[in-house]
Amino acid sequence: MKTFDELYFEVLVHALKDRDEEYLNRLESIGDSQMDCLLNPKGHPVVVRTGPCDCGSGAPCGSVCEFHAIHPGEAGDIKIDEASCVGCEMCIEACRAHKLAAGKDAVAALRTVRWGGKPVYALVAPAFIGQFGEGVTPGRLRAALKRAGFAGMIEVALFADMLTLKEALEFDKHVLSERDYQLTSCCCPMWIAMIRKLYADLVPHVPPAVSPMVAAGRVVKKLYPEARTVFVGPCLAKKSEAREADVADAVDFVLTFQEMKEVFSILEIDPASMEEDDREHASRAGRTYAYSGGVSAAVSDTLSRIRADRPIPLASRAASGVPECKAMVADILAGKGGANFYEGMGCVGGCVGGPRVIIPREDGRREVAAYGDESVHPTPIDNPYVVELLGKLGFETVESLLEKSDIFTRSL
Repeated sequence: MKTFDELYFEVLVHALKDRDEEYLNRLESIGDSQMDCLLNPKGHPVVVRTGPCDCGSGAPCGSVCEFHAIHPGEAGDIKIDEASCVGCEMCIEACRAHKLAAGKDAVAALRTVRWGGKPVYALVAPAFIGQFGEGVTPGRLRAALKRAGFAGMIEVALFADMLTLKEALEFDKHVLSERDYQLTSCCCPMWIAMIRKLYADLVPHVPPAVSPMVAAGRVVKKLYPEARTVFVGPCLAKKSEAREADVADAVDFVLTFQEMKEVFSILEIDPASMEEDDREHASRAGRTYAYSGGVSAAVSDTLSRIRADRPIPLASRAASGVPECKAMVADILAGKGGANFYEGMGCVGGCVGGPRVIIPREDGRREVAAYGDESVHPTPIDNPYVVELLGKLGFETVESLLEKSDIFTRSL
């Protein structure tokens, strides 16, 4: 009997190599639950149960879940609460029986790319640099994605620029004394979920901003109403975020870097050998969102450009990995935080340390830092593409980002 991962790879190979939509339609008509997970992933949890479990109430998957998303079910089985699950993958790593697996969007996403009849844009996370092999520049990755059938590639770092501006303005407006502080970062769904689910009293300190992924998806769909969007990033948690009710309009599918690499391999696309198709738009600030401390530095640098004379400067503290984030929150609650701007990321090292990256964490950080240093523009306020795009979206001034908008604002 095939494992879930073996079944996924077999279906993906057949669909991509043979370009056979009828094959997928026949599989869909069978009614098999694991097959339906591959063909219609949004109808299933992002963590998939691939078989019966008899671990009972002492199941290690439940004991490691920080979000209380796994509970004992009937006959010693376990149940996954989809509303509570944020896709941290800790349960998958802890499962002794190997009966839990990460959901896969690749078959459904590429089905939409090839036969959906609409332009599909790849939204690529800031951590992408270096993930697809030596010599794979952003321009070559864009060309590879187009060869795979995407209408184009959008660097989500450009939208990180916009959210950096928004968070800098929020800080300037709300942090007015030594006792005030702001929590970020909007880019990490695990950190935001931790605040919402475990530390609800701290929610007023979180700016009402969507993540750069959501902002990118919404902007693409506003400018191109028929478009579909596929986010490509380093973690399973983004699949969970994309399904949250208040932001589910933005991104149609989420692929991990590993899923995207498998697609390239099956289609025999070597990104390193592609011609350049380069369009640099993001500033250094937006590009360096991918590692721990990068968001804090981006907001601080941007705030210095906006308000060089600010009486209370931004003093930051960053934490990465769930234990470190919880320790930082404990210090905040005890009045010993020592900062007025707190950045949390659920993965050790930030997005470059995500569970679905391809290269080691420190290599990813070096690649992203080098890419940031190559940017022509140091901060979003220096980036003419940001100002131009905000104008197209109806924002008459940078300061108008503080106003509630359908694109950049969410309710926590």
